[in-house]
Amino acid sequence: MAKSTLSFVCQNCGAAYNRWQGKCESCGEWNTLAEEDASGSVPVSIRSKRKGRTFALESLAGKSPDAPRLSSGMTELDRVTGGGFVRGSVLLVGGDPGIGKSTLLTQATSLLARAGHRVVYISGEEAVAQVRLRAERLGLSDAPVQLAAETSVEDIVSTLSEGAVPRLIVIDSIQTMWTDTVESAPGTVTQVRASAQALIRFAKKTGAAIILVGHVTKDGQIAGPRVVEHMVDAVMSFEGEGSQQFRILRAVKNRFGPTDEIGVFEMTGLGLREVTNPSELFLSERDLGTPGTAVFAGIEGTRPVLVELQALVAPTSLGTPRRAVVGWDPSRLSMVLAVLEAHCGVKLSGHDVYLNVAGGLRINEPAADLAAAAALVSSLVNAQLPTDAVYFGEISLSGVVRPVAQTPARLKEAAKLGFQRAVLPESARGDAGGDAGLSLNAVNSLTTLVAEIAARGSRRGESSAPAEKNATPARFRRGEG
Repeated sequence: MAKSTLSFVCQNCGAAYNRWQGKCESCGEWNTLAEEDASGSVPVSIRSKRKGRTFALESLAGKSPDAPRLSSGMTELDRVTGGGFVRGSVLLVGGDPGIGKSTLLTQATSLLARAGHRVVYISGEEAVAQVRLRAERLGLSDAPVQLAAETSVEDIVSTLSEGAVPRLIVIDSIQTMWTDTVESAPGTVTQVRASAQALIRFAKKTGAAIILVGHVTKDGQIAGPRVVEHMVDAVMSFEGEGSQQFRILRAVKNRFGPTDEIGVFEMTGLGLREVTNPSELFLSERDLGTPGTAVFAGIEGTRPVLVELQALVAPTSLGTPRRAVVGWDPSRLSMVLAVLEAHCGVKLSGHDVYLNVAGGLRINEPAADLAAAAALVSSLVNAQLPTDAVYFGEISLSGVVRPVAQTPARLKEAAKLGFQRAVLPESARGDAGGDAGLSLNAVNSLTTLVAEIAARGSRRGESSAPAEKNATPARFRRGEG
């Protein structure tokens, strides 16, 4: 009998060590090492003793049929997956507790079951009665979804192998599954990896699509070994703030579709409602006539999205001013503030700066630099920006406004929602086209935009001397405001 060898595995990143230590050197987390058996994940009694078989090799030339897709019946979910679930694919869905993962999957499975497909929902965290209560609350209790409360992977595979192959299987969640092939507690790195591998093997063999629900850590990463994200075909993140009714389904990895698409949902008393026009929803409660607000025309995947950026610049009483940002990259905000001080003479070292993306959406593209800078300067000088204008453009470290991609789509979305003008990079004027119907205000440098906003504040009586269009206002250089 082989001697048992113990190792200490980090439950956050999966790194293995020969002895216990308080801090994982790979990910930097404390108290995440757990003792596991590393002598061999599969016992000798169940190891395969047959010799390897030969298989046919094929060339790159030839035609392969397109992978058939199964539409979920939810337009936003199909948009993120790339048009539906591919036969034999495995998807990993992660999100904060209570964000609505189970609600989303309950609605999707109910729609597929009503369409005549065999759908199985296996819960390892809730009893069957609890899943039924959720379905009754959502008005989906009449959907022919097959339910089970089980955590043993071997029992699940054996049960699903009987009868017709299910078209969709939901495992909620992968952290609660366990397999007899490894000697570790459920939820450990070894168990999660082995359980996921067994379910993926079943999906590839039978052609059933499987959705694995995963927990997330405190920093938003899916808990368990990162190798699971490499094993599955798609990784989706369900995001949203608890105080907001909006939910964003974002594709992080997708072998069968785009990785930059998002699906927008609204949480209601009857479950998640699809939002076909997220721009109109994000701007529904917009603060008109308030300094420090600017509308950003962004792109999420192939969809243009208009969202409001809110900024507040206030004098500070602290030695180190605060810099708080929600929904945007904090390092990007620091860069914009540095460019404003270095090239535009806007002194912000004595002010607290707060920036918020309204609606709970998280912006990742650098095209929001121009809108953020406009909102910051507007709040500093207490100048109201035009309510019918949108802003987009990337700011370089030299203060030059650089062009961004898909300018016509941004302008078309703004014109559809009733906006009359757009502030964009000078070099993007040629790509704008003449069919958008907007008045274009092209700026070449950030200094030009700052001078225009300062002049607007001067006309409101905030300054005694008007600012020139292409010159930095003197009161910025003095640090007033």
